[in-house]
Amino acid sequence: MKFYIGSGMKNSELVNYYAKKLEENGWEHTYNWTKNIGGNSSVEDLIKYSKEEQQGIIDADVVIILLKAGRGSHIELGMALALNKKIFLCSPTEDEFTLENTVGFYQLPNIIKLVGTKDENIKEIINYTK
Repeated sequence: MKFYIGSGMKNSELVNYYAKKLEENGWEHTYNWTKNIGGNSSVEDLIKYSKEEQQGIIDADVVIILLKAGRGSHIELGMALALNKKIFLCSPTEDEFTLENTVGFYQLPNIIKLVGTKDENIKEIINYTK
């Protein structure tokens, strides 16, 4: 199974944790954007990274969004929705899914909302796709 993980830069360690656990289960990470964090990026670099992220989403069977996420993550979510990908929204609490905090797009049928620890959510993703 091929996967892409979107989230905010503040969650880069969590992204890498999910990726490691999924890879240990035989999954293939289509693109790891965390390798681009740090250093000085030019506009040209940002364009290059965005194209690589876009291709990672295109190549993925599933897209995982770790909440709380940033603006870029919601663009990744939009791409995944447009490509009709299976999407997992992962949160440690229900807060992101309450009516006052949620996003209408989170309710679409190809989105699975998971609430739990990182290990619980990873287990659910692996079990769901078997």
